[in-house]
Amino acid sequence: MKTSIVFACVLFTAGAALAQNYYMAKQQAYRASNQNAAEQQRIQRTANGSSGAASARAPAAAMAAAPVDPVLQATLNNISSLHTDFAALSNFTGDKPDPAQKISLLNNLTQAAQGTKASTASVQKLADDLSTAVGGKKKLAAAQQTALAREVHALFNSAHLSAAQQQALLAGAQKILTDGGASLDDAVNVVTDLKTVVTETK
Repeated sequence: MKTSIVFACVLFTAGAALAQNYYMAKQQAYRASNQNAAEQQRIQRTANGSSGAASARAPAAAMAAAPVDPVLQATLNNISSLHTDFAALSNFTGDKPDPAQKISLLNNLTQAAQGTKASTASVQKLADDLSTAVGGKKKLAAAQQTALAREVHALFNSAHLSAAQQQALLAGAQKILTDGGASLDDAVNVVTDLKTVVTETK
């Protein structure tokens, strides 16, 4: 139920803002869960007559004991991992990226979908084309790397989005890549791959 509510927040935004709100809504859900648990713990201790140091420790204890939404945690971890991959690829020196960087990107793309998975061949092609589009592009700033990670993750889970919203994310990803120094052809290749992923993960 929580996952549906979180994804519903995404439906009211577009482009990069869509992916940003998707990410922020997930974070807000996590904070709200912790805050609610902390408040319930405080009320319980007050009702039981606890005071002093015990009451002061209640919020911290509740925060530590609050259950973590596994879908939220997986989303945050995957976006962070993709960002790390893009940062490593954009900053590499030499003729081509370290194979380990491409393997890491492939693994994190494979884990991005939380529902229906894209085919191995489609994910492999996307990883190859992303490596080409991002590799050595030092102009691709950290904020752009983060935004691209959010949009890629959202597109792997785009069954919750309308066709127009999916197109906005695809256009946003292409703009990030070209603004970051990728050629138009390389950016279009990535977008074409992402369209295939969207189709396969519906």
